[in-house]
Amino acid sequence: MTNWGGLVAEFGIILILIFGISRFRTPREGRFGNLIAALALGLALALVVRRHHLTGLGVLVPVAVVGTVLGWLVAERVSMIRIPSLVAIQNGAGGLASFLVSFVELVRGAGQLSPAVQVFGFFGLAVGVATFSGSMVAAGKLDNRIRQTPVVLPRHGTILTALAVGIFLSAVMAGVSSGSAWLIFLLCLSAFSLAAGVVFSIRIGGADMPVLISFLNSGSGLAAALCGVVIGNRLLVACGATVAVSGFILTQVMCRAMNRNLLSVFTGIKLKHAPSVVPAESTLPPGATADLAAAADSGAASDSALSSDEVVDPLVCATEIIREAQSVIIIPGYGMALAHAAPDVVALGSRLEEMGKNVRYAVHPVAGRMPGHMHVLLAEAEVDYSKLHEMSVINPLFAETDVALVVGACDVVNPAAAETEDTPISGMPILLAGEARHVVVINLDDKPGYSGVPNTLYRNPNTVMLLGDAKERLKQLSASLE
Repeated sequence: MTNWGGLVAEFGIILILIFGISRFRTPREGRFGNLIAALALGLALALVVRRHHLTGLGVLVPVAVVGTVLGWLVAERVSMIRIPSLVAIQNGAGGLASFLVSFVELVRGAGQLSPAVQVFGFFGLAVGVATFSGSMVAAGKLDNRIRQTPVVLPRHGTILTALAVGIFLSAVMAGVSSGSAWLIFLLCLSAFSLAAGVVFSIRIGGADMPVLISFLNSGSGLAAALCGVVIGNRLLVACGATVAVSGFILTQVMCRAMNRNLLSVFTGIKLKHAPSVVPAESTLPPGATADLAAAADSGAASDSALSSDEVVDPLVCATEIIREAQSVIIIPGYGMALAHAAPDVVALGSRLEEMGKNVRYAVHPVAGRMPGHMHVLLAEAEVDYSKLHEMSVINPLFAETDVALVVGACDVVNPAAAETEDTPISGMPILLAGEARHVVVINLDDKPGYSGVPNTLYRNPNTVMLLGDAKERLKQLSASLE
């Protein structure tokens, strides 16, 4: 293959990859985009094998087949609730692969690589192994094998700074050394980077996992691009850079969705946040506040009339509220995923539609443990994509909605984000569930979510709490509506 032919093939593969990534913008086309991106990577692998005339196919092919089968089996066995931890492990595997390739190439080319290539190799090695260790910590947190709350060591920032200095000095000494000393400094660089990934990730709590996951994804892409420079592979550089940039953009999107600053997320520095969500009454058009108050009063009166007893069964109360409603917004959260209740949520939504009600789903950008987690769960339950609404679209509609049905969500509907300063969720935009005429909350308990901030929505007079396993409660609610 001529040089021009190779360039055209590489450019075509890159375009196919970018086209596949562009399809990720909507849930409906996400599966197609994933297949297109996989096709691009398969073509890239075939091009590399042909260009370099690899002769060890007797070893390469069986290993590739074994890896493919193992990956397939793992993906088939992992439930949707554990997909975030699987994604974290895959990020880590990408970083580890880049580290191993960079390490081998640096050792094999000792004394022969140009200074520029060595610098890229040292950087790729550090980013790759740090991404690996950080991703393993993230996977442990997401799978509840490591405490999900932030773990802050004594002088945490000082330790992280010392590790960064150790990485830099090890790289400098490796660049000016040779022989066994060079290898020792290379190993020190690897050890410092491995520790830095762990120390960096353990300080980030469960509430900020979507930001960490997208950042680690960017790190694995950057490590691959740097590895591509070391081995002189333009395709690897291009694909890695694409993943790195897209991952960093996603990180920024996640931060904006939480009204966060990367500095506050990654360093633990507490910043005072002004409420980003104004109180409910100020978000309504002129004159609507009185109407909403009157509706709430009439709703409370009808609720009190449900039973002459002082204590009304929450299930009976919720059933009557939903039965009389004309519009319902369903808000799924991570608790829904833990209870494996997505099919039950969609079944209830379908039942409500059969009753003539307008049903919509409100999806917060950081609901779940990774970007898009709720979209994936609801898509698997075969919800109509047109009924999924982002926060910016759905928030203005709560004030004119009869019932907001919260299923396993806490922090993303917590008014404390707007009402209280200096909490882990202060300033984070939330779904304005409290503005609906009635709120029905189906959660395991009324304890705070991952942020540790008590949810003031639970104390609102228009809120009905259905505590218990979400799957069972949804079945009870569906049966009560019959």
